[in-house]
Amino acid sequence: MTTSLGAANPVVLKESKLQIPSFHGLRSAKSLAITPHAHAISVPSSSLSLIRAVSTPSKPETAVEPKRSKVEIFKEQSNYIRYPLNEELLTDASNINEAATQLIKFHGSYQQYNRDERGSKSYSFMLRTKNPCGKVSNQLYLTMDDLADQFGIGTLRLTTRQTFQLHGVLKKDLKTVMGTIIRNLGSTLGACGDLNRNVLAPAAPFLREDYLFAQKTAENIAALLTPQSGFYYDMWVDGERIMSAEPPEAVQARNDNSHGTNFPDSPEPIYGTQFLPRKFKIAVTVPTDNSVDILTNDIGIVVVSGDDGKPQGFNIYVGGGMGRTHRLETTFPRLGEPLGYVPKEDILSAVKAIVVTQRENGRRDDRKYSRMKYLISSWGIEKFRSVVEQYYGKKFEPFRVLPEWEFKSYLGWHEQGDGSLFCGLHVDSGRIAGKMKKTLREVIEKYNLNVRITPNQNIILTDIRTAWKRPISTSLAQAGLLHPKYVDPLNVTAMACPAFPLCPLAITEAERGIPQILKRVRSVFEKVGLKYSESVVIRITGCPNGCARPYMAELGLVGDGPNSYQIWLGGKPNQTSLARSFMNKVKIQDLERVLEPLFYYWKHKRQSKESFGDFTNRTGFEKLQELVEKWEGPVAAPARYNLKLFADKETYEAMDELARLKNKNAHQLAMEVIRNYVTAQQNGKAE
Repeated sequence: MTTSLGAANPVVLKESKLQIPSFHGLRSAKSLAITPHAHAISVPSSSLSLIRAVSTPSKPETAVEPKRSKVEIFKEQSNYIRYPLNEELLTDASNINEAATQLIKFHGSYQQYNRDERGSKSYSFMLRTKNPCGKVSNQLYLTMDDLADQFGIGTLRLTTRQTFQLHGVLKKDLKTVMGTIIRNLGSTLGACGDLNRNVLAPAAPFLREDYLFAQKTAENIAALLTPQSGFYYDMWVDGERIMSAEPPEAVQARNDNSHGTNFPDSPEPIYGTQFLPRKFKIAVTVPTDNSVDILTNDIGIVVVSGDDGKPQGFNIYVGGGMGRTHRLETTFPRLGEPLGYVPKEDILSAVKAIVVTQRENGRRDDRKYSRMKYLISSWGIEKFRSVVEQYYGKKFEPFRVLPEWEFKSYLGWHEQGDGSLFCGLHVDSGRIAGKMKKTLREVIEKYNLNVRITPNQNIILTDIRTAWKRPISTSLAQAGLLHPKYVDPLNVTAMACPAFPLCPLAITEAERGIPQILKRVRSVFEKVGLKYSESVVIRITGCPNGCARPYMAELGLVGDGPNSYQIWLGGKPNQTSLARSFMNKVKIQDLERVLEPLFYYWKHKRQSKESFGDFTNRTGFEKLQELVEKWEGPVAAPARYNLKLFADKETYEAMDELARLKNKNAHQLAMEVIRNYVTAQQNGKAE
């Protein structure tokens, strides 16, 4: 089968119908009298075409094959993500080999070990679910809660892509845990690996046509790009297909090969044997709602409605992505940019065309450069659009004008639109543990609630009757799940990745370090005179891969050494601007030395309602560097406002000792006490 990307560039899709790449561990090996570990068989070259997943320009047989990464070889020899994982799971070892470690990602799991422990490695597995739109049924939530206690480390973690992560599962328990998730209407298929990851959409369960349409579209895209070859079910539930029927529009779009997108007669019509060059991320939302960090995705899709409020089509952004490598300037975070507009009936065809363009042209030799953002950066958006249009079969219409984006957390109580309520709960770094975990389970079980996971690592309880609001609020508050007005504003928008002790890529702390860092930032706010209600978006990661999207933060801390961070500045509160690297190798104990002058000058030099990110960009990094280097502490208040606070040495020394506990000096603490007293007296008179 051939398709053309221009008259001068004919492209041939090749894939052997004889699925015996290297014959590693396949059933067909026995019938061919080959040992399971044989590496080759004598087959006339004319009878077996080269097995590939990508379209490649036709070329002479003597042409040198392009370089491919080790992971590409693992995928090709895996019999569609089965071998050698199927054999490794049967061994008595607590871990699996290198090839299986790469392949199990496609099944939704990462091999990890406890990096806090010394000596021999203590291996376990992290499982990540796949929950389009963050939707989690009552049955699945209770199942995950049980599994965390029975087979995990007793906690659940909510991720920045609206999924659960279950840590600490032993290899011997993997099949039991995976099978339990599948049989309780869940899945981990494609939650990791080189394929489409979980599709994001606003988690709010509003019964509004645009929100419902966005969520339905996200679910259809997830179905369209779900692997079809059955490797997941073969591995974990002995081939039993348990999931419900697929949306017919997704099936139709997947099977449509009118523009040369598919591998004919392949178990994986979209992915082939090689799947994608790297992970692929998609988000769908409605205008103004940037709860999904829309510009950080490979594809960002926005519902466009007509004057009557009815959805008409979609704007499409392409080329976002967060990952980078320290001190390698050819790697970088990138925002998505407008590709065009499509009518609503064409969205699945357009998404498929974009995915196939990346499948065919994304780099497979060096995984650092394999994300679609690098392809678009190399080609430019015009060339990328023209190639996608060949697979789409149409021209994209002009991008529609959109209103300003807003970050929406959906914390607190809200009306769904059907007489029921939903309640958004802040969960620090997404970690559900201890009394919080116990209480959430009790409430969800007692009231038979479904839940949604947000892209900001929080949880939403849905379908709550009005009469249940008071008892549920009381139970949640007793477990520390507070109304948002009682949560520090710094915590509301903060995020951190898991990092130590289990992530093998972590360079320094993130989740375990962020509580103390946020307290220290709050102390700096108080010291320089910023109000409690003021906030900045803070995101922390233990390495440069950017799982908590630190490159969109107003203040991003990116691990670059033991107890050391890069500081990134300049993102916007609505997540529409990239931050930039401001300072390298800042030790954790030196954060105040950098942050105090930055926040002080933001307080005193900002324009009306200017956010911290906008202030840092307007001021310029060179000027900010100078302010940090010359900083000697806050400037004293003008003399006419000074008070003689201490009449005797003993009072001063006592105050000074108390102040040090709060990282203040005696004068600052005394002024704080006086201000609080005066405010209290004034409030008393007002009442």
